[in-house]
Amino acid sequence: MTDVTTIASRYIDLWNERTESRRRDMLSRDWTADASYVDPLMKGDGHAGVDALIAGVQQRFPDFKFKLIGEPNGFGDHVRFSWGLGPDGVDSPIKGTDFAVLSDGRIKSITGFLDQVPASA
Repeated sequence: MTDVTTIASRYIDLWNERTESRRRDMLSRDWTADASYVDPLMKGDGHAGVDALIAGVQQRFPDFKFKLIGEPNGFGDHVRFSWGLGPDGVDSPIKGTDFAVLSDGRIKSITGFLDQVPASA
């Protein structure tokens, strides 16, 4: 059985990791080599493509962090969870929901939806 909370927590940890070498290690551990990420604003393929997306978001929002919102859930090889992106100590101004497809317990693909994005973002 897939531990959806661990999958979602490691995903959030990855997006918050600022050291490139650690992010690459996390990607190798938790994502398949041919993994993909897509949301309404960006797309990346493979570890290098996903890492570049994460680095770009961190550069655009240097004082923001990701956090889980609510409880992740899923069935089979599918996991769904919601997240917030913002500064510590306040309600996240940016929120979304991501859907993961797993392969042998590792992320094969992420499809992300943006639930709340302020006009200034």
